[in-house]
Amino acid sequence: MARFNYRMQSVLNIKQKTEGQVKMEFANAQAELNQQLDILEEYIRRKEKYLIEAEELRNAENLMLQDILDNQYATAQMDVMIASQAKVVKEYEQKVERVRVRLTRAIQERKMQETLRDRAYAEYLEEEKQEEAKENDQRTSFTYGQRGAETR
Repeated sequence: MARFNYRMQSVLNIKQKTEGQVKMEFANAQAELNQQLDILEEYIRRKEKYLIEAEELRNAENLMLQDILDNQYATAQMDVMIASQAKVVKEYEQKVERVRVRLTRAIQERKMQETLRDRAYAEYLEEEKQEEAKENDQRTSFTYGQRGAETR
């Protein structure tokens, strides 16, 4: 029995390699997005701390005007930083989405090639089965023909 040889194996190998590369790219993009989200969360936490500090400064027995003004300025700066970081996060989310679409496409292409390989293998098995049946028929015919010649 001959060995199965898929004639487009090199294409399938390329599709698998491409899928692996896009998976790595997706993982990197997702890690970068997570890092940017962590930065945004840190900015939000810092703003919350400034707000708590502002409340304490206003409720203190001795009102320190400069500390209150500094706190208001810091809170306003955090609002700007949060808005800026939110834009950065949005950009990274779009990047992740673009890579996810590419990954989906790469997976589909690989699966399509694997399906074609499986079909080719099924055809190969069917051809082998037919070839084996043909050989069995020839052996049977030969054996029957030999017996018939011996009895004559």
